[in-house]
Amino acid sequence: MNRGFYTIMAAQFFSSLADNALLVVAIALLIELHAPAFLTPLLKFVFVLFYVILAPFVGAFADSMPKGRVMFISNTIKVLGCTLLFFAMHQFSALAAYAVVGLGAAAYSPAKYGILTELLPPEKLVVANGWIEGLTVASIVLGTMLGGILITPVVSQMLLAFQLPFIHSDTEMSIFVVAAIYVIAAVFNLFIPNTGIDHRMPQKNPLYLIHEFSHCVKLLWVDKLGQISLAVTTLFWGAGATLQFIVIKWAETALDYSLSKAAQLQGIVALGIAIGAVMAARTVSLKQSLSVIPLGFATGLVVMLMVLVHNFWLAVIFLIVIGGMAGFFVVPMNALLQHRGYILMGAGHSIAVQNFNENLSILMMLSLYALLIYYEVHIYVVIVLFGLFMSIIMALVRKWHRYNQSKEDSLHLIGTRKIHRH
Repeated sequence: MNRGFYTIMAAQFFSSLADNALLVVAIALLIELHAPAFLTPLLKFVFVLFYVILAPFVGAFADSMPKGRVMFISNTIKVLGCTLLFFAMHQFSALAAYAVVGLGAAAYSPAKYGILTELLPPEKLVVANGWIEGLTVASIVLGTMLGGILITPVVSQMLLAFQLPFIHSDTEMSIFVVAAIYVIAAVFNLFIPNTGIDHRMPQKNPLYLIHEFSHCVKLLWVDKLGQISLAVTTLFWGAGATLQFIVIKWAETALDYSLSKAAQLQGIVALGIAIGAVMAARTVSLKQSLSVIPLGFATGLVVMLMVLVHNFWLAVIFLIVIGGMAGFFVVPMNALLQHRGYILMGAGHSIAVQNFNENLSILMMLSLYALLIYYEVHIYVVIVLFGLFMSIIMALVRKWHRYNQSKEDSLHLIGTRKIHRH
């Protein structure tokens, strides 16, 4: 791996660190503003909303200029969102401000992943994904822990002792610290190398971009390898976003934890994902990527066992196992999807299509979770339904893949017979 790759990793680490710390701080802000419980998962909903709305355009934006510049602009938008959150006085203004941070993230993602396919050969994509997922998850661990630490009274009072201008509360100081981390990420963005690859769109007409994006979506869903990897990653990210809030609610019920302690348990799941990601990067090649599909089915079954856990150390082991299984099967799927997308349509467009599908899944699953919380369904029932859903969908995806394989084998056999007769 060259120096440019490590610069990308550093920029990604700090940007993701701030993203995850900000989620905990934003949850604390909603609690401070006396928002109802069902609004908490809607934070993630509004964050990913622009991923779906702007999906036809962010891929073209990412491909229209050097990726480092795109990432710099995106982090600047995130800083703007933090500024708006700093001045939020109502629960809905807080949601709107957090949505602006999501706007920056939506523009950031195609460039973050797209530059890997421009900078590295295909045989290094699984390893690169192991790096980026591992560092992303490390940033999730540290970010959620940092967010939990920032909202604790002892730490916030220590930071307030610096008496910075315009900062008068614990939440304001927490938001300021997160914004500073986004600025650090933006500085690293300035040093990301220009790969010299140009994927600019021949037209900038919005209707053309929507049509082109629709075509790209169809290309990936029709492709026999692309459709399976896209289905798996779509489920994974929808489930992962929902699991963040399930863990917080579960920790409150099963372990009697506060928000700051529950945030640390989110970090433990992420640590497991990092371990699984590293193991996958070392043991699974791009050609073997589809062999990990059964692990997704097993992950859903293991998630359901959370309802039996009431001890902290058992919870730690359990959450690491869940994260490890998830990380091991999603990294090869990501690499395969990126490779197929790069071949079919180019890096930025491919990642935009991936983000559209994955974040549409997040919107749907978070909406369903918020609805269950609104109707006060017990968290244990939610966990069982969540695990069953994961296992059923992964079983269907595996059956789908086997069907594709059987069709290919049949076509190959027909072709062989024709040649033999000739």
